[in-house]
Amino acid sequence: MAERDASTDTGAVSEESGAVFCRDPIRLSTLTKRGEFLAAARARRQPAGSMLVQARQRGDDDPAIRVGFTCSKKVGNAVARNRAKRRLREVARLSLPGLGRPGWDYVLIGFRDATATRPFDLLQRDFERALRKLHHETA
Repeated sequence: MAERDASTDTGAVSEESGAVFCRDPIRLSTLTKRGEFLAAARARRQPAGSMLVQARQRGDDDPAIRVGFTCSKKVGNAVARNRAKRRLREVARLSLPGLGRPGWDYVLIGFRDATATRPFDLLQRDFERALRKLHHETA
């Protein structure tokens, strides 16, 4: 079993598996208020093949990464929208701790057909590419 090396503060690599463990896990919280979504809509946006990613730096002292998910009725009925949002949530859960920036808000907007039907590895690649482009502009 992989063990955590306590010799560094930022993280450690397990010799057994090569996995990197982060000492301070990044907190992901969910956007819930309409104003938070509207603020993200006024900021940067990057279309990806299967979604639109909006991102904004909050400018407060909270280091949490906040993320919101939305799909319009054009995506389909409630079942289709919920399926698309579940896939977006999983993509964000897997990718944001590594590529997201503390103090930023992200909104993932599902597209009709593409979000629900695109293979998951391509959906994740779309999201990661969009994040890199969004943050490349600020670097």
